[in-house]
Amino acid sequence: MTDLNSIEAANQVDARGSACPGPLLEAKKGIGKVQVGQTLEILSNDSGTRTDIPAWAGKVGHEYLGFLEADGYDRHFVIRNK
Repeated sequence: MTDLNSIEAANQVDARGSACPGPLLEAKKGIGKVQVGQTLEILSNDSGTRTDIPAWAGKVGHEYLGFLEADGYDRHFVIRNK
């Protein structure tokens, strides 16, 4: 299991303040800015992101590592696999 606190993301998208489907759209744009094998971090305070990002990652073949709760928002981590 990966320690999410130790992850150095190659790119970060800040979707805080954006409602569904905003965080997912930002993640889709952001994943294109990291190389295969690198990690994208998505910041979101929309509760739907907790289900949307893992579902999207699984559907398109990326690896969802999980999320950390921060001060009023979540930090989601996805590894680009293709």
